[in-house]
Amino acid sequence: MDKIVTEPDVVLIGAGIMSATLGVMLKQLQPDLTIEIYERLDEVAAESSDAWNNAGTGHSAFCELNYTPEKADGTIDISKADVIAEWFEQSRQFWAYLVEKGILSDPKMFIRSVPHMSFVWGDKNVSFLRKRYEAMTKSPLFQGMQYSEDFEQLAHWMPLIMKGRSRDEKVAATRMEVGTDVNFGCLTRQLFKHLKEMGGVELYRNHEVRSFRHKEDGIWRVRVKDLTTGQKRRARAKFVFIGAGGGSLPLLLASGIPEGKGFGGFPVSGQWLKCTNPEIIAQHQAKVYGKAAVGSPPMSVPHLDTRVINGEKALLFGPYAGFTTKFLKKGSFFDLPFSIKMNNLRPMLAAGYTNIPLTKYLINQVRQSPEDRLEALKEYVPTAKAEDWELEVAGQRVQVIKKDPKRGGVLEFGTEVVSAADGSIAALLGASPGASTAVSIMVNLIHKCFPQKAASPEWQEKIKEMIPSFGVSLDENPQLCEELRSHTGRVLQLQEPHPVQR
Repeated sequence: MDKIVTEPDVVLIGAGIMSATLGVMLKQLQPDLTIEIYERLDEVAAESSDAWNNAGTGHSAFCELNYTPEKADGTIDISKADVIAEWFEQSRQFWAYLVEKGILSDPKMFIRSVPHMSFVWGDKNVSFLRKRYEAMTKSPLFQGMQYSEDFEQLAHWMPLIMKGRSRDEKVAATRMEVGTDVNFGCLTRQLFKHLKEMGGVELYRNHEVRSFRHKEDGIWRVRVKDLTTGQKRRARAKFVFIGAGGGSLPLLLASGIPEGKGFGGFPVSGQWLKCTNPEIIAQHQAKVYGKAAVGSPPMSVPHLDTRVINGEKALLFGPYAGFTTKFLKKGSFFDLPFSIKMNNLRPMLAAGYTNIPLTKYLINQVRQSPEDRLEALKEYVPTAKAEDWELEVAGQRVQVIKKDPKRGGVLEFGTEVVSAADGSIAALLGASPGASTAVSIMVNLIHKCFPQKAASPEWQEKIKEMIPSFGVSLDENPQLCEELRSHTGRVLQLQEPHPVQR
């Protein structure tokens, strides 16, 4: 069987939200660009972007307590929350632009207003939440946040959580009405549908990238195999993006670029408890996040989530963390051992040694019985009954392990773009906030990997059209923040923002 050879300008590996976002951006910036997309599964958005495999929270730092740590002096550091909130506003702007251009259809298919709440109990945690609220509401990005310790008010906000709870219990919550639920699977499929309709774009499902070679001419030779027919392909591309979720690390290591050496990955799996009782589902309308257990990864922060999946309202609790050596939900048990190389062995061992509490936490999570999971749920839903909930397997995440000059290796809980010095190849590693910040991640990647074009007046003008606040701090521009949030809210048919207080 003859080998097929093609010469696209760009190769995207993995048909998830990251590749979809980058592909659409690049075609908006340069319509004549040719792109090939390779996906090893038979459908797009089937791994981390899928609704059941993704938390669906429009991560805007409204409710995620791990983004606002308490410092040694007792003050709350909201710097990370500010950055993530800015990034999500850029996502809203880009999606609104695509809706206005007719690239995305009915926005309610992929994004809806769902209040974001933080909920805690106990004197220490209540004190933390109060200080967090006071610190965050100084920023225009968090204007409209409400705080309460009043039982009746909390019962109005989240009746299911307060039902059966003692009035003597010390509790508190914050609420942001402009929070969102995002179906990244639906969004990704819409973006790829648009890409496939454009000239110069080819999407290949059931195609697995096997190896890379970077030649002296600066062109990447990407070897691909059709898993259905066995047909082999070779794509010669000027730029390659690896956006394969948990599968990105092995591909980055296979590329052989010096910048990828020393990176490792630690896989964490997850499960949800999914409510099956429509009467209970109807009693809750919010995304309520609590505090993570000591030693747990950020993706395991407990939350009781209102979701809209396939047009139907759903209620999930979790995720319950677990461990497997797979890097993808539909991956191989050999993913972890095969990812261990001489150049990343020391960082991985060092990270493992310094994260013993995480290891113990995961062991305890894996050993949980159905009764244990129900008890965890009852901390948020005191009246919960086992017969109203069933277990649903969530997605797979690979936390980044990277070299550290002092500690040998560190475990990172975020997203990281690793690119070659010449900008010819880039890979996205990590997890949360991930999908919610895909727009800012990709536009920054474009500036890094296409520096001359990105600096041109034509591309700069187009980027500002797609993302009006790019390069501007909304935290320092309250009026612009209010105007853009109001505009994107109208276009995306979301809850109107609370007026900025001046």
